[in-house]
Amino acid sequence: MSAIPNILIVESRFYPEIADQLLGGATAALKTAGASFEVIEVPGAMEIPAAINFAVAGSGGYDGFVALGCVIRGETTHYDQVCKQCFEGLRSLSLEHALAIGSGVLTVENRDQAMARAAQDQKNKGAEAARACLELIGLKDRLGLSADQ
Repeated sequence: MSAIPNILIVESRFYPEIADQLLGGATAALKTAGASFEVIEVPGAMEIPAAINFAVAGSGGYDGFVALGCVIRGETTHYDQVCKQCFEGLRSLSLEHALAIGSGVLTVENRDQAMARAAQDQKNKGAEAARACLELIGLKDRLGLSADQ
């Protein structure tokens, strides 16, 4: 990466205390790497791919994206649909637009599992997603792809 990468973090605020932890990990990792970033909020995990698509269609000039959120299994099959739609949307965007997307969307059985994965330590999934995004940006650079490819 020759220039300072510009990252858009899209965070679902459905579970605010988990979102705060994931965002803290992601922003700390990006600051450590010297990246610039902007944060936008969406209501839930299903809205994350749409927000990234809006950013791609707009003129944000982002080099990569970090998706943050949490889906906790409930009593109905809604969990399965939200997870499927979110990850299929991220996958589709990544492949169709050659986007560097780091996913820190947790899919867990309960709140305790979510908090363990959002804890502010080296295994914080928000931080892992930010580092994955930066690695993908570096890979695109090595392969000769510009930020808008």
